Amino acid sequence: MLYWLSGLSEGGDLFNLFRYITFRAGAAFFTALLFGFIFGKPLINYLRRVQKKGQPIRDDGPEGHFVKVGTPTMGGLLILSALFTSTLLWARLDNGYVWIVLLVTLAYALIGFADDYAKVTKQHHAGLSGKVRLGLGVLIGLAASVAAMMLHPAGLTGQLAMPVFKDALINLSWFFPVFGMLVIVGSANAVNLTDGLDGLAIMPVMIAAGTLGVIAYTVGRVDFTNYLGVHHVPGTGEILIFVSALIGGGLGFLWYNAPPAAVFMGDTGSLALGGALGAIAVVTKHEIVLAIVGGLFVVEALSVIIQVLYFKRTGKRVFLMAPIHHHFEKKGWAEPQIVIRFWIISLVLALIGLATLKLR
Repeated sequence: MLYWLSGLSEGGDLFNLFRYITFRAGAAFFTALLFGFIFGKPLINYLRRVQKKGQPIRDDGPEGHFVKVGTPTMGGLLILSALFTSTLLWARLDNGYVWIVLLVTLAYALIGFADDYAKVTKQHHAGLSGKVRLGLGVLIGLAASVAAMMLHPAGLTGQLAMPVFKDALINLSWFFPVFGMLVIVGSANAVNLTDGLDGLAIMPVMIAAGTLGVIAYTVGRVDFTNYLGVHHVPGTGEILIFVSALIGGGLGFLWYNAPPAAVFMGDTGSLALGGALGAIAVVTKHEIVLAIVGGLFVVEALSVIIQVLYFKRTGKRVFLMAPIHHHFEKKGWAEPQIVIRFWIISLVLALIGLATLKLR
């Protein structure tokens, strides 16, 4: 919204700063962070009043979780409010890629909100029907992928870009929306599964988002893409502003979510942020790199899939409990120990993902 101020510039003045993505990205970060600090406590107090008993705790979960009874959920509203406010203020609103990512985030947030609302009102960990959640997620993913396909430059439409291999493209044609949908739906649900300990999901989300933001800015600049030998996707640089707002809002939330959490992110936040990561990967043509950068989320999701399939086949369990972070809890690891080690793994994977830009 504030980008229009750049039109008042005569060159070399204050208004000229609004032309630069990096300036607006920095402003978006601090706007979202300040938003989180200002409205965090009032929102948590409000959620505590209206929810009364807070998020229901599973009876079959780790014993250490019972001390969290009464902690309110839907804390993702804080992240998303900061994210949307800041992005709408500082991003170019004539950029189609920004709107794809924003609308995917909003749509998944609404699904997550409905799920959290059902859990809180029923005081049961089973919320919205799994089929309904999946069906809506599929429709959102398909719509976003078709929109991205229409915006991509002619040479990249329907193409799957391969990391490391220079100029390597696989023509998916009209199968691309299905592939993009799988990326978005998979990312949303993988982040949702990871959100099980205080602070566990939000930091890896910020790390992955920051990495994808760098990638989005890089592939949006023809000089960078020519130097690195990656595919140029004009306009994706504006996504850096969305990502900066996400990180600012995420840090504001983490201030209250650090152990012991004053509020849980809930499906409202985890589904929305996971969907956002998937959407960014699709519009920047870095879907495979997302699997590297978000490798922690992939492992969390795979641990659930393996556990379910193996149990149905043999009646036995591979892990003491799935997702895998609960397995380590059952083995006696302290919650902060798991969280910090998983953060470190996320950071290492992000660096590997960034390295794919140069390795050609």
